[in-house]
Amino acid sequence: MDRSRFPVDEWALRETAHRPQDLGTTETLFAVGNGYLGMRGNPEEGRDAVQHGTFINGFHETWEIHHAEQAFGFARTGQTLVNVPDAKVMKIYVDDEPLILGTADLESYERTLDFAAGVLRRSLVWRTPAGKRVKVDSTRMVSMTERHLAVLELEVTMLEGDAPIVVSSQVLNRQDGEDEYHVADAAMGESRDPRKAGRFSGRVLVPQEHHADTDRIFLGYRCRNSAMTLAVCAHHDLETTDEVERVVRSEDDLGKIAFRIDAHEGVTTKLTKMVTYHTSRGVPVRELSDRCDRTLDRAVRHGAAAYKEDQRRWFDHFWTSSDVVVEGQPALQQAVRFNLFHLAQAAARSDQQGVPAKGVTGNGYEGHYFWDTEVYVVPFLVYTMPEIARNCLHFRSRMLPAARDRAHELAQVGALYPWRTINGEEASAYYAAGTAQVHIDADVAYALSKYVDATGDTGFLMRDGVDILVETARLYADLGFWRHPVNGDAEKYGHGPTFHIHGVTGPDEYTTVVNNNLFTNVMARFNLERAVRAVDEVRDADPVEHERMMKRLGLRCEEVQEWREAAEAMCIPYDGNLGIHPQDEHFLDREVWDLSRTPAELRPLLLHYHPLVIYRFQVLKQADVVLALFLQGDRFTAEEKRADFEYYDPITTGDSTLSAVVQSVMAAEVGYHQQSLSYFRKALYVDLLDLHHNVVDGMHVASAGGVWSALVSGFGGMRDHGGELSFDPRLPVDWPALTFPLLWHGNRLRVRVTQDAITFVGESGDGTVTVDVRGTSYDVGPGETVEVPLEHQGPRIDGMLGDRPLIGGRRADGSRITAGVPSPSYPMDEAEHADHLV
Repeated sequence: MDRSRFPVDEWALRETAHRPQDLGTTETLFAVGNGYLGMRGNPEEGRDAVQHGTFINGFHETWEIHHAEQAFGFARTGQTLVNVPDAKVMKIYVDDEPLILGTADLESYERTLDFAAGVLRRSLVWRTPAGKRVKVDSTRMVSMTERHLAVLELEVTMLEGDAPIVVSSQVLNRQDGEDEYHVADAAMGESRDPRKAGRFSGRVLVPQEHHADTDRIFLGYRCRNSAMTLAVCAHHDLETTDEVERVVRSEDDLGKIAFRIDAHEGVTTKLTKMVTYHTSRGVPVRELSDRCDRTLDRAVRHGAAAYKEDQRRWFDHFWTSSDVVVEGQPALQQAVRFNLFHLAQAAARSDQQGVPAKGVTGNGYEGHYFWDTEVYVVPFLVYTMPEIARNCLHFRSRMLPAARDRAHELAQVGALYPWRTINGEEASAYYAAGTAQVHIDADVAYALSKYVDATGDTGFLMRDGVDILVETARLYADLGFWRHPVNGDAEKYGHGPTFHIHGVTGPDEYTTVVNNNLFTNVMARFNLERAVRAVDEVRDADPVEHERMMKRLGLRCEEVQEWREAAEAMCIPYDGNLGIHPQDEHFLDREVWDLSRTPAELRPLLLHYHPLVIYRFQVLKQADVVLALFLQGDRFTAEEKRADFEYYDPITTGDSTLSAVVQSVMAAEVGYHQQSLSYFRKALYVDLLDLHHNVVDGMHVASAGGVWSALVSGFGGMRDHGGELSFDPRLPVDWPALTFPLLWHGNRLRVRVTQDAITFVGESGDGTVTVDVRGTSYDVGPGETVEVPLEHQGPRIDGMLGDRPLIGGRRADGSRITAGVPSPSYPMDEAEHADHLV
């Protein structure tokens, strides 16, 4: 990072100079939100900007997906997050000259995203073309305690000279209104990158109502196709001793109050703008208008200062529950807190919605929910803010009817959760990399299991969770089939009947529609086992509820027994010749893609090669087998983990931001400590340094969640397999200590790892927590401190694996594995070709 512009500050991201070259990136980095409402870091003045954005989680438009060649069961309805009316705008004119950051003569400038206070601040001194000096201070906050409220403040002070000042406060529908600052080749995701959101060709928000008076602006809309409704209202309070005139304007796509001030030197004019958004799946705008009035009346009564104090208290609690401290590493500490802060902004008030891949910071991936939430975000929430984790899982429970319908549409029983969605329907038009990812059912079951195990919330399990577990287990039992060994099958699959799942796609989207994807089968096995255990737990805890459940779900004891047998006989691919787990049944039959000879300008592969080219090679977009080694680590030996990691790491491109965090965790566990730290840094700075060149579209929320896992599970060595809390630390060589809190059954532990000890402090709660450290159990009671000496930090292998693949090994049929690069633009000479075959 350019530390002259972004200085190290452990509790804030500060920018000391405005630069137009990376506006899109900083708009995302300095976004504020609460999980429901998000505002990008656009300047109050409206210019300059790459993507103006204000987003509400789940507020979307639908559209018909047109397939070039239609087939039964293809996704039919697309869903796209809508850019709601922008209430951030407060344009400033001095002597009728507009303040435009890109061209203004700024004597000073500083913008600060305060992690402790949960507020964005900006302060600048502007020398106008007439030579007058003006100080402009602003704050922006989306409330964590009042879900529908944002508080914006603007202070303008004439430092030298008197001048007429105009502050034009607006609410502008940029989605449909003519945005005078729109840049066609940069704004709103217009490019061929499939990760970006598309634009609508016609009006999306149909005006329903608008009005304005001397202190409030109101706009109301209905989405044309989805019929979702929206109301936004802004209340204004102006404080000044100078004379003021107000001019009000209201129309379909714009509400505006212009404050005309005869400003005198030394006098500060302060505008407080309280904004509320309310949305619904169909409630009339008139009712939403009433809700807006109630929210603003309450907000005005309490005052902006009270909400800012509430915000600080909320974040005080958040950091007590979540802060991970890396001692002696201030730059890393800043980046860690930046990621955790954005996790809070993405999830805290998502309430009845999921957590979008970009949170509420951008429109990348069209605002969809993916399995990323369950695998990368929910674990963080489970151990820090379990009530929010519960909300996320309850949202999946509400999606269960749609998941049942989707399974039926694909000729399966049970439920099939969509790969990407907002309203519960599958929105991926490319089924090979979307719908075929049936592992998502098991990912949801995994997150649910972590929540129940860590919190002991059996009530949630019996009311919501067991239905999810049963229906997802049914899907796998129906999707798979039994195979009985004959002739040579016994050597490949074992001597007894085995259970197989064919025609699926794992997390790695560079390998699609395969048989017996290892990740899918391993997670399906877990799902089946967990469903069996849940049914037994309900029976043992409450026989009456168990009977109700059996009737409600039409469940038979024979069906549960079938799940148990399928799990025990699940086909887990393994190649004895190479000593690794193939990613899928035929993965090793392919040629290896040599990433060491692939030019950097051809990365990421998905933007430079047709999918069929990629599918023909052993090459990964993201960790697949390695992710299974982490999530189900108790089902693999240490030797298997190292062998698998060494084989797959050199052929993993890291084109997905979901990959580095998992690779960091497993590299730490198997001993590649330098490699682990390298991957951790890539994940830590993926947004701050825009490493994937797409931060303009929003934060990588799942990667931020993975940063927590890399710290706590990777370096802290925490695991919770089978509901047992255990630790086997892997602290980096040059880190003095790592400290983090964990909630376990309502009791907070503070864990501190040093090079020679791990210490547990019973910080809150009235129960005793049992922890396992490398095979020995310890009890930590309330107020107690337990220190356990550490003889080592696990195996340590110096050096980096690099991206040169392991080739030359022999497949089961005796053929040798070779490598190549599918690029005629970069031919290899004979020596290079021979080297590939060695």
